[in-house]
Amino acid sequence: MEFSVIITAGGTSSRYGKKNKLLEKISGKTILEYTVEKFLNFEEIIVCANEKIIPELEKILPENVKIIEGGKTRQESVYNGLQECTGEYVLIHDGARPLISKEVIEKVKEEVKTKNALTVAVKTIDTIKKADQNGKIIGTVDRSNLYNIQTPQAFKTDLIQKAHTKLKGKDFTDDAGMLESMGYKVFVTEGEYKNIKLTTKDDLTYIKAFIKK
Repeated sequence: MEFSVIITAGGTSSRYGKKNKLLEKISGKTILEYTVEKFLNFEEIIVCANEKIIPELEKILPENVKIIEGGKTRQESVYNGLQECTGEYVLIHDGARPLISKEVIEKVKEEVKTKNALTVAVKTIDTIKKADQNGKIIGTVDRSNLYNIQTPQAFKTDLIQKAHTKLKGKDFTDDAGMLESMGYKVFVTEGEYKNIKLTTKDDLTYIKAFIKK
């Protein structure tokens, strides 16, 4: 097959609270269900999940979604997903980003065929300051070439598999960074500012507003 998607859902939601954030419901559906729905046209969908929520996910996700156990880190979870991946290209997306649009997904699918490695990103719009250990500002960073990285990130599958095999046991927080560290070219493609990651309760309020709208 041409495309697979790996959706990461292996976190413990330690910064969010006692409840796993992916099981928060909006209008009767969980955050993870909203995310998975955006990728249902993919032939292969692999969800790398925290073992504690797998029984619940098996009840709520479609039968064509393959649910496997994630790892202790995001990198380990994606590695596990790549072992199950059969597509020529793979999109890797955070389960906690339910506002990704189908338009951006389709754009990523087209661009990865020629670029082999890319990530969705938006231009940094805030002023960025550098400060010393005492909190004293020591400079302002030129933001003209700065981006806030989002997901999905997309790759030629054998390329990202090679990176994960070589860098196994490290603790990279994004897959594009793994290829960058090996000297491969990775490109950015324009995303949308609404495509935030659910991390705090305030994020949930923002996401609820968009979904209900």
